[in-house]
Amino acid sequence: MVAFDERWPWFAVQVRTCYETTASRFLQNCGYECFLPVVKTRRRWSDRIKESKAPLFTGYLFCRFDIHNRLPILKTPGVLQIVGTGKIPIPVDDAEIEAIRCLEKSGLPAQPWPFLQAGQLTRIKNGPLSGMTGIVVEVKSELRVVLSVTLLRRSVAVELDRGWLSEPYSASSAAPSAKLSIPAPLEPKILTASQASLPSGTGLMRRIACAQ
Repeated sequence: MVAFDERWPWFAVQVRTCYETTASRFLQNCGYECFLPVVKTRRRWSDRIKESKAPLFTGYLFCRFDIHNRLPILKTPGVLQIVGTGKIPIPVDDAEIEAIRCLEKSGLPAQPWPFLQAGQLTRIKNGPLSGMTGIVVEVKSELRVVLSVTLLRRSVAVELDRGWLSEPYSASSAAPSAKLSIPAPLEPKILTASQASLPSGTGLMRRIACAQ
């Protein structure tokens, strides 16, 4: 079993579809910390509606490990590749992971959502996501908060009560501790076992967007 180090960064690991849970459990049994965000789904059968849980980002899980010793990750059953850009593995920022965890703990209805980057900034003043800033887009008079993982170019939307939002404000007036920003999007590339000795990259910032 690996000697886990809390200083290890988070990385996105691509796995075969339907192997997300298997790979996550295998890595956890080996001593790694994994995070597999899930979302509740409802499937209609002939005589009833069945509720279950499915991976939030199909084909991906997050894992903390030593980037200089990642061959055990790549050899895990079901694992295809480690996500990076160019020849550099890119960690996912801890704050980005924490945002998705906060969403899961909130218990609010959520679903995968198209990746968002632009819109009108506002602050969430109430509810489980209080204190965060994001982008508001109004469609059919309903609001959702969208959390994004920039490296994967994936987002997830959570239903939001209109009363939880403050008045819109400019980006220049946002408090540095509350505003969450992301850099220009990077085209993700794949790291294979032959690239296991490559140096690690820097983390990415996250951004919260509000959409409908």
